Amino acid sequence: MEPTVFNPVQIHLLKMFQRKKSEADLLEVKKVLSDYYAKKLNDHLNKLWDEGILDQKRLDEINEMDLHEFLRKNK
Repeated sequence: MEPTVFNPVQIHLLKMFQRKKSEADLLEVKKVLSDYYAKKLNDHLNKLWDEGILDQKRLDEINEMDLHEFLRKNK
């Protein structure tokens, strides 16, 4: 079994959260991270829309796709 190698972000988070946190703290951190990545994704999708790369036709095509299968094939 190979040892886990942490990236700088993971190391920083581990150091930040060394001390025991409550369940409420964990949920709050999860929400902050989820909101952060949701905003990044939304900003990127808006950029693709503004550039004409993404449009309603493409969204409809994506909606019909099996995304799990697509991701497995495109790893």
